[in-house]
Amino acid sequence: MRMLVAALAPNIPAMYELHFAVPMAGAILCTLNVRHDSAMVSVLLGHSEAKIIFVDYQFIEVARGALDLLSKTRNKLPLLVIIKENGIPSPTYGNLEFESLIATGDPEFEIRRPKDELDPISVNYTSGTTSSPKGVIYSHRGAYLNSLAAVLLNCMSPMLVYLWSVPMFHCNGWCLTWGVAAQGGTNICLRNVSSKGIFDSIALHKVTHLSGAPTVLNMIVNTPASERRPLPSKVRVMTGAAPPPPHVLFKMEELGFDVMHSYGLTETYGPATVCTWMPEWDLLPPNERAKIKSRQGVQHIGLEEVDIKDPVTMKSVPSDAKTMGEVMFRGNTVMSGYLKNSKATEEAFSGGWFRSGDLGVKHSDGYIELKDRSKDIIISGGENISTIEVESVLFSHPAVLEAAVVARPDDHWGETPCAFVRLKDGYNCNTEEIIKFCRDRLPHYMAPRTIVFEDLPKTSTGKTQKFVLREKAKAMGSLTKKNSSKL
Repeated sequence: MRMLVAALAPNIPAMYELHFAVPMAGAILCTLNVRHDSAMVSVLLGHSEAKIIFVDYQFIEVARGALDLLSKTRNKLPLLVIIKENGIPSPTYGNLEFESLIATGDPEFEIRRPKDELDPISVNYTSGTTSSPKGVIYSHRGAYLNSLAAVLLNCMSPMLVYLWSVPMFHCNGWCLTWGVAAQGGTNICLRNVSSKGIFDSIALHKVTHLSGAPTVLNMIVNTPASERRPLPSKVRVMTGAAPPPPHVLFKMEELGFDVMHSYGLTETYGPATVCTWMPEWDLLPPNERAKIKSRQGVQHIGLEEVDIKDPVTMKSVPSDAKTMGEVMFRGNTVMSGYLKNSKATEEAFSGGWFRSGDLGVKHSDGYIELKDRSKDIIISGGENISTIEVESVLFSHPAVLEAAVVARPDDHWGETPCAFVRLKDGYNCNTEEIIKFCRDRLPHYMAPRTIVFEDLPKTSTGKTQKFVLREKAKAMGSLTKKNSSKL
């Protein structure tokens, strides 16, 4: 494999430039999550065997710690290049600085194009453990097709203005690092994402497009009135990374944003399906429109096929919106495999399809709808409970800002729903009120029996870290003792 170049940086111009400079130099780009600590960065640098790492000045101590750890097992360490910011004092580490290094380049340098379109262009690590990191390999062909598909999905006309609120290190910015360039777009970089920064950027730069996880959308709809700015025109928003609550989609519409829901994984280069809008749906009541928009939809033009199958028989489930199966993909925009992990690659493609681990149903119109991750589904008294459905109801409560539902052990029912809730500033609400609100809108067995009020742990891409919450719920122990049947 060709030389691998790592980058540890937020959404800054240098990070965008590296998405072009590294492949053009014949190397492979590996963008690292800026929320990783030194230990994790050290593991990923060792696993990827990166020869160079570009580091933003804010994360130099993380990189320094990673290299110190790596030096205990390796003699030759990656070359570190620091990315400084004008006017801001930066620590020094080594002798290489990004702009100075670029200045030494040869203007006549000839682009080193891939010998084969299936050659790797980047490696993106999934959020895993230090014991078994998974580096997802993207090919030039897959990145090219997914970039153009993303442009088409987002109705990106030439000379668009794109606001970077989705991390460039995540699936190479959902491949829009390359897609925006294909349309000659302007990139507005947000080093730190905030609702005020989003509204200010839209007003100042006349932003036409942005992307973000539902967490970002939730941040936008809960922006204080004093920090909101009128939209100069309709702003197209692509959301993904987690199913968006219908309530949040409805509020985004009210503010003047045009939201398109997409779905995918790191292994599918980011967005793989899209909820393409049908004109007749405009006639539906707002709440119904929002529910349909929250579906995962159909595959985009760059993907060969998406289906929901029985993971054992590999037969497609009926399009009855009820029968649950596993979401599976195949096509050019599915990863080439996991770096140096043939066993995990074989398991992921068992049966000839990439197995997502997500559970969903298929509607009569062919649209798929996610119900849960296979590890998140709650089985209570033999009944399957979709945490996504419960969370959607919780999000519609006027006092709830964020919510996540996981399984809590139960001696009688096996598992019961446990909701972790963060309230909006200035709102008060107790456990009984939240439970009653859910029971009025859901079958009783689906309503949470435990409510925990606290901030939710998140990844850098806005996903709630449910594994952390699962451990907390597990530590609570059983809510119902054996021989009790009260629900």
